[in-house]
Amino acid sequence: MRQAEIDRQNQWLIDRRNQFRAGADVVTAAWAAFPEVVAVALTGSVAKPLWKEVPRFAPFRRKGIALWHECMDIDLVLWLDSQERLGELRRAKDTALREAFAAIGGLATHGVDTFLFEPGSDRYLGRLCHFAQCPKGKPDCRTPGCGATAFNKVVPGFTLHRDLLAAARVLYRRDAGVVLRAVDLPTEEAEGAG
Repeated sequence: MRQAEIDRQNQWLIDRRNQFRAGADVVTAAWAAFPEVVAVALTGSVAKPLWKEVPRFAPFRRKGIALWHECMDIDLVLWLDSQERLGELRRAKDTALREAFAAIGGLATHGVDTFLFEPGSDRYLGRLCHFAQCPKGKPDCRTPGCGATAFNKVVPGFTLHRDLLAAARVLYRRDAGVVLRAVDLPTEEAEGAG
């Protein structure tokens, strides 16, 4: 395999992560308008500098060629005082991503996983549902407890990872406004990885 192809793939992986970071900023700005939003944070691989690994896709896997990690979605943490307007928060996320499409590239609205938490206690509340109505009548909607609070999705078999909040980078706090832009987070280049 030619180095030019490896370099092209690595650049695509970096660009995709950067699109996700820009998307996180767009969603955060939309949610900042909601008085019940206490804080928004970015977590998961998009919040970190990338690392090299042998990818899941051929032909790089077959040849054992390490590339930058492939970010698959945006993981956001949302601390909020009330869950009464989860449907409006979902709609604001979707609208913001659609409106930013030309500037940041196509990001699927269902490519944002939002973990809901209670402020102060950090008690996990559920996930923000992707569907436009609750319940939608999909198999996911039949999970016990799903939709007990409208647009709060219960994921069957989900176990919260201990490090989800530890790895989170707070982007917005109600008492301070935007405290960090995701696009300004450290990159692998800044970390000296190669």
